[in-house]
Amino acid sequence: MGEFRRGVRLAIDVGRARIGVARCDPDGMLAVPVETVARASGSVARIGDLVAEYEPIELVVGLPLNMRGEDTPSTDDARRFATELAAALPETPIRLVDERLSTVSAHTALRQSGRSQKKSRGIVDQIAAVVFLQHAVDTEKTTGRAPGTVLDEE
Repeated sequence: MGEFRRGVRLAIDVGRARIGVARCDPDGMLAVPVETVARASGSVARIGDLVAEYEPIELVVGLPLNMRGEDTPSTDDARRFATELAAALPETPIRLVDERLSTVSAHTALRQSGRSQKKSRGIVDQIAAVVFLQHAVDTEKTTGRAPGTVLDEE
């Protein structure tokens, strides 16, 4: 069993209109929202800027699998986006992790905090990224194994 790999990670929640970005501290204690990036021609470059700013040991891209663990059109889209990131950021490893229910959890948390769905639209993707990033680092701490798969090893 390995041990927790110390270092900042950036989580990327890929959506059709928006990309939620979250990060964790080097010890993986707490994942926090960073920003919502509009899904557009400049979104990979913006994430590149965030990589330069936070210097993560890896990017953690969420794979929205269905409840049976199967790929969906959204899963294919997330993989394509991860491949674009890999081409633009060859020095930064990219790990793909199951993010089932992270958006549902994010909507629930925001609703419980008193935010309407309409008011939450700009932040829900960030919160979804926080949810699956926290789960990923907690899993690695518990098992000693990095979660998901490295993009090149799929």
